[in-house]
Amino acid sequence: MSHVDAQDFWSDRYRAVGKDYLFGTEPNRFLTSQAALIRPGQRALSVADGEGRNAVWLAQQGLDVTAIDLSTVAIEKAETLAAQRGVAVDFVLADALCWIYPEDTFDLVVAIFIQFAAPDERARLFDNLKRTLRPGGRIVLQGYTPKQLEYRTGGPSAVDNLYTLSLLRSAFDDFDIEVLDEYEEVLAEGSAHRGLSALAGMVARKPG
Repeated sequence: MSHVDAQDFWSDRYRAVGKDYLFGTEPNRFLTSQAALIRPGQRALSVADGEGRNAVWLAQQGLDVTAIDLSTVAIEKAETLAAQRGVAVDFVLADALCWIYPEDTFDLVVAIFIQFAAPDERARLFDNLKRTLRPGGRIVLQGYTPKQLEYRTGGPSAVDNLYTLSLLRSAFDDFDIEVLDEYEEVLAEGSAHRGLSALAGMVARKPG
């Protein structure tokens, strides 16, 4: 899918729910389960952040947050959510696959359901996420596993876009993997992620 096609696809999805939020307004549960890693004043990047639920929560914890998404509709909704919650987030209109990631900049990178990336794109994207972390910084990542194709409660339909533990272990073999779990959980994240889901969660620390 081209950049323009992806931009139109996601904007249409976010627009179709009107004033509602496609993925809800509450933060992802795996992200909040890692709250002990978070310290006020840290710099965080939320990748393909959508309508702002994760970036806004991070800002509420006292972090300096940059969030990127390629949809103007998503950014507008995210800015509205941030204003309602009384926090400031640097929302950037950008494609996560094309953005110029600053080197050694962030203490935390949040990558929640970024499975729009095909295998060749995913390898480049993961490399960028690693590079933009400061030494000692962490990536918090969650995605669907191939079993999700049985449940069809969210996520991509292409099995190559889904995560296995061996895939993540290999992709981050140069990091210290602190959490790597495969599990099933009932999600209630707006209308798009709803029902029993097959998930993988990872926390990995950049050495140094």
